[in-house]
Amino acid sequence: MNQKPLLLIPLLLLSACSKKEEKEVEAPAPVQVTAVTQDTIRRIVAGDGMLFARDQASVTAKIASPVQRFLVQRGDHVKQGQLLAVLESRDLTAGAAESQALLAQTEANLRSTTSAQIPESVVKAQTDVDTAKQTEEAAKKLLDNRDKLLQQGALARKLVDDAQVAYAQAHGALLSAQEHLRALQSVGKEEQIRTATSQVDAARSHLQSSQAQVSYSQILSPISGVVADRPLYAGEMATPGAPLVTVMDISRIIARANVPQNQSASVKVGQAATITQVDTNQSVEGKVTVVSPATDPNSTTIQVWVLAENPGELLKPGTSVHVTIMTEVIKATPVVPIAAILPGEEGGTACLVITSDNIAHRRSVKLGVREGDKVQILNGVRPGEEVVIVGGIGLDDKAKVKVIDTSVKEAADDEDENAPAEPKGGKDQKKDEAKPKSK
Repeated sequence: MNQKPLLLIPLLLLSACSKKEEKEVEAPAPVQVTAVTQDTIRRIVAGDGMLFARDQASVTAKIASPVQRFLVQRGDHVKQGQLLAVLESRDLTAGAAESQALLAQTEANLRSTTSAQIPESVVKAQTDVDTAKQTEEAAKKLLDNRDKLLQQGALARKLVDDAQVAYAQAHGALLSAQEHLRALQSVGKEEQIRTATSQVDAARSHLQSSQAQVSYSQILSPISGVVADRPLYAGEMATPGAPLVTVMDISRIIARANVPQNQSASVKVGQAATITQVDTNQSVEGKVTVVSPATDPNSTTIQVWVLAENPGELLKPGTSVHVTIMTEVIKATPVVPIAAILPGEEGGTACLVITSDNIAHRRSVKLGVREGDKVQILNGVRPGEEVVIVGGIGLDDKAKVKVIDTSVKEAADDEDENAPAEPKGGKDQKKDEAKPKSK
């Protein structure tokens, strides 16, 4: 009889332990929540790229000649049309002077040809006409005299026929001489003038070519900008096609960024963009100016150009940058922190919605635009509902939770940090002070 109570003691202890474990299992999980809000969210397309100058010119020489002198150094700012360098050109200047003298000679020949009234060939043709005319008149008189004598019976018919033949020949010679004279008067002089004019034109063209060669010895800047490179020194040979001076216009810069192909459809010319330098985080605002129509087959990206002002010329070409383009602004849309998004069924996404009875309900959600640490919810939750942002991983559907107010905890932590430090001895010293002193 005395042993039965002793046997019941272990059973009571085991029963108490099982109830304690059951209470620990059923304890609600602590979570932090936030409300679904209606907010404005922007669709951002981002990509990495490199900076380039808005305009760049590698100034080359058109003639092979030694550099006589440079008038600029690296880093100098120049204007469009400014003289940058001078090449040796004494031989070219002498050639231009020779061409000038040749032009003057041909112009004098043209003036003399134009002012000549009776050239030598025309004089000879006129003499031939006069001679043929006299011969024709003599033949005519002889024919008339013989014809009269024939009518009087004093002359044979054969002599009259001979006189007619001589007259016909003299008349034909006169007509030929007159035609030759007309040809010389109309065509010959015009041809001489045309020949002299062609000589003048050829001499003038030669002079213009010589003057152009002389002008090539002066190297001018085609654009305004800053001198980025000057590979030669005075005295070295400048060759055609080799850059003498490189001028860059960096008052405005262009970022050429590569954006993912699946996001490029929303990128349009004229959209606002931000260029951020990777190593310094310096940012400037710009606009999209070019959207490439073709995809790079190697990276499957689209190249986008963003033009931006470069005040103080602080951004340098060749720098790596990160480009963000704002393609769309969506207003009054349900938004939650990205921490509220959990993996869903079949590769989808979900959120844990906390109802008023502190029960977590797992709902599948469809995501929209993401900006920074917030994301748009297209369906699944409504504004005003509370979703779990901390403690949701591994939490079952319809599980009991305990919402933790983080703001109260943070305030308490701040009070503890701001409280004055206790003296040495702490609570024990206070207790000792509270005890009455013994007599």
